[in-house]
Amino acid sequence: MKKTMILALLFAPVLLSAQIAPETAPAASADASSAQVQDPAERNKMLYSLGFLLGDNLKRQLVLDNEDDYKALSQGMRDSLLNKKSQTDLEKYKPQIIQKYQDDAKTISAKREAEQQEYMANFKKEKGVKTLDNGAMIKLSRAGKGKTPKADGSVKVHYTGTLIDGTKFDSSRDRGEAFETKLTDVIPCWTKALQQMKPGSRAKVVCPPDTAYGNRPVGQIPPNSALVFDIEMIELGM
Repeated sequence: MKKTMILALLFAPVLLSAQIAPETAPAASADASSAQVQDPAERNKMLYSLGFLLGDNLKRQLVLDNEDDYKALSQGMRDSLLNKKSQTDLEKYKPQIIQKYQDDAKTISAKREAEQQEYMANFKKEKGVKTLDNGAMIKLSRAGKGKTPKADGSVKVHYTGTLIDGTKFDSSRDRGEAFETKLTDVIPCWTKALQQMKPGSRAKVVCPPDTAYGNRPVGQIPPNSALVFDIEMIELGM
């Protein structure tokens, strides 16, 4: 693996997160952002933020156990950024780097799987939780009134989606606009769960990975992720 390929592994998720920002932002905001970057204090904050995101991304890909790990990694990055000569034979250690990525990916994946299974098992035990026939789980906090949608019906809802650790990946509430959709056009978890909801109802919905996006990474959602949604049913579609 070439050095550029390793760097791509580090930067790609950060760049992807940046691309998730809405494309409909006012044109004036772009000028303001450009002016901020030119200010030394704002530039430092921007670069610090980039460094923080890179560090956060590294934590998701590698097992770094102690202060010595952090020091060695940060020193290598610092030397590279300052165009200093490497203190090691890079070609010698590339196979070990590749192996670490592969081993750590398995370790992190196994840990995430165990945490998700524990989360879903605990949620299933909560009073009022209903497990649907595809494995999705729903707990109503507000019942609502009227009819429930059919499997091929449409709905208007507000929702917030998170990973089991609370990391938010999407929210119609944040956008200030309710989400309208047909039940045939959403993930299987939603198709089943929304059929349990009436207008005015609110529910916590937990989606096992195979009822959500499975092994596909989507935006900030890693592969094989269990998802948690806070959903409000506003109205049924015509």
